Amino acid sequence: MLKLPLLVAALATALLPAACARLPGGAPASEEILASASDADADFALYTVNRAFLPTVAHWPPTGKQETLPWINASRGPKTQIIRPGDRLSMQIWDNNTSSLLTSNGQKMVQLQDVRVAANGSVFLPYVGDVNVNGMTPELAREKLQQELESIVPSAQLQLDMTEGRNNSVDLVSGVITPGTYPMPDRNYSVMGLIAAGGGIAAGLNNPQIRLMRGGRLYGTSVDSLLNHPQKDTLLRGGDRVFVEEDARYFLSFGATGTEDLHIFTKDEVSAMDALSISGGIQDGRADPKGLLILREYPASAVAPGVRGPRQTRVIFTLDLTSADGLFSARNFQINPGDLVMATESPINDALTVANLFGNVFGIFSRLGVVD
Repeated sequence: MLKLPLLVAALATALLPAACARLPGGAPASEEILASASDADADFALYTVNRAFLPTVAHWPPTGKQETLPWINASRGPKTQIIRPGDRLSMQIWDNNTSSLLTSNGQKMVQLQDVRVAANGSVFLPYVGDVNVNGMTPELAREKLQQELESIVPSAQLQLDMTEGRNNSVDLVSGVITPGTYPMPDRNYSVMGLIAAGGGIAAGLNNPQIRLMRGGRLYGTSVDSLLNHPQKDTLLRGGDRVFVEEDARYFLSFGATGTEDLHIFTKDEVSAMDALSISGGIQDGRADPKGLLILREYPASAVAPGVRGPRQTRVIFTLDLTSADGLFSARNFQINPGDLVMATESPINDALTVANLFGNVFGIFSRLGVVD
């Protein structure tokens, strides 16, 4: 039978390569990735994220898909409607004259239903002809139409109702409970009012973004920013199109994080600590809290002479989550769209694996009775 010392020596010889090199694992160790950082020909730059470094990186050029759309600030409009081409007017004309041109015997009132405002802004009245009402409020239009009628029917009185057409309506396209075309009740109708009319934002959208299409231009902001800044609740114009969509920005998680996946930004600004939380934290007993890495690639313009930026286009930021400065810095270091957040594996796992191998093999030989 094999003697225990001989067996231990044989196992040590067999497992010596494992002690000198990393065993296969589910995530790399930080030493493996950063080993060549100090080489003269290294193709990436390494930066430690701490309190002193944060002001520096804040001035570097942005990377990834950035929100660059403009937005229109709020203003205040009159609480009245304006008649536009395409609107429909319903008129009731009252006349007590027995010889009226408009009413027959025993009739006191005549109705003109759904008279469409023409492209030139005019409506047609019998015995009067075309009357331009474009740009008028319903009250002013009623007075003008009444005056025109009085020239032929002095005793006539007119009532007017307006139904908004395309030029006095806005489209709420998507991202809400009830999308559709909504008439503007007045010229003080805002984006938030329209979203409320549509039943609110649809559930399940990560950091929903508002898009406003007007006159061939696209404007955008986030719902969170709109809610927190009332001055952004812009007034709508007839023909506007509004839609809500999920934030298209994302980051990736890899290694010993809780999940290895693509993650949509859940708010306008996501810190390294936010990203770690979104991706499920780090795996207990496997991850190295001193080796949280952020991999980012900058455009070539970021390393041009005279530009405040990194030394290389490829950059690795490292954070130590075992120190107070590292934790605070992780809360203030901003993740850019397209970043890769990597939790490296702790080297202690290799030692534990080797120890387990010793224990398992020794147990097998003991059960077989080959060890004295």
